[in-house]
Amino acid sequence: MKLAVFGGSFDPPHVGHQLLCLYVLSTEPIDELWIVPTHVHAFGKPLTPFEHRLEMCRRMAEPLGSRVIVSDVERARGGVSRTADTVRHLLSTRPDDELSLIVGADLLAEIPSWYDGDALRKLVPFIVVGRKGYDHDDGLAMPEVSSSVVRERLRTAADCRHLVPRTVLEYVSLHGLYPPKG
Repeated sequence: MKLAVFGGSFDPPHVGHQLLCLYVLSTEPIDELWIVPTHVHAFGKPLTPFEHRLEMCRRMAEPLGSRVIVSDVERARGGVSRTADTVRHLLSTRPDDELSLIVGADLLAEIPSWYDGDALRKLVPFIVVGRKGYDHDDGLAMPEVSSSVVRERLRTAADCRHLVPRTVLEYVSLHGLYPPKG
């Protein structure tokens, strides 16, 4: 099986994430795309509790069909989430599968500074997806949207309907996530 891994904080997941999944499913020779939310951020970035982010990812992924799997592998592994460790874990637990890692063009320059970033490039091929404002010759640039912008808009009660899947917005509202700062 050809498996593409798409990791991130997903705090919250937005239409850019959803479109990226659809784009990769449509253009790459993969059987499954795994969305892997960060359990404990490697740089100590404060995150919305994991269970909420996991459920929001499930809601975001639902319209994409059965080829998209939301995985809690980083929680199951425990400890700080490091991409190289997660990839090694998946390679060891799924030895018959071909893994690739989805990365945004905005992250390419950062990878050498990641824990075992140089080794990561040797472990798996990357599927690089362009992002507006970042040079990358291959592929499509995703819409200019980020979770930090979405969080700020949610905290100020600004309209986010064009940025976040409806089912994720319903979940955010139901659980009172991203309340106004104050």
